[in-house]
Amino acid sequence: MRVLLVEDDESIAHGILAGLRAHGLTADKVGSAAQAEAALATSHCDVIILDLGLPDEDGMSLLHRLRAAGMALPVLILTARDAVEDRVAGLRAGADDYLLKPFDLNELVARLHALLRRAAGRSVDIIERGPLRLDPASGEVWLDGQAVILSRRELALLAALLQACGRILNADQLKDSLYHFNEEIESNALNVHIHHLRRKLGADLIETVRGLGYRIATVNP
Repeated sequence: MRVLLVEDDESIAHGILAGLRAHGLTADKVGSAAQAEAALATSHCDVIILDLGLPDEDGMSLLHRLRAAGMALPVLILTARDAVEDRVAGLRAGADDYLLKPFDLNELVARLHALLRRAAGRSVDIIERGPLRLDPASGEVWLDGQAVILSRRELALLAALLQACGRILNADQLKDSLYHFNEEIESNALNVHIHHLRRKLGADLIETVRGLGYRIATVNP
């Protein structure tokens, strides 16, 4: 899961990023509404954590504008504004969830997984493809009932492809799911991760669509 954190308090942002990454999520931070819009225009993410007290604009106004422009990404508001009217306003503005500071990191991570699960139209955490099962929340993978150990990036790549439900993801979208902003990426890194997944989970797991990208192969009935 790729998370964009929109939070201007550096100490709070540092703690959240460290916690999300420790849970295996790919997470990056911006500190203003303008930076958030620039990040969304140039990179892929799966969910947004939005603080309301931004230095250049109220986060609620940013949310209104993103929804008016047709952005459908799940948004979790993370704020100290605890009045009922604030929570109602946030949800009516298009937020999918609303969490108050201070918060428990495990609860935040659980809510993010729930948002992504609902966005994909799933009612349970487990994603299945034939004999392959993935629990995105725990990071556990099973093939034919046997546990398979994956690296953090192999797991992130597998989750991105499975959650795409057969849609083709191009190389840039997949790299966004694996790497943080400004992180150096070797030219063959994505191909190496795909090779490792095919070796561990089956050569037919990932289909290369020439000139377009990659997708999870269809399971024959």
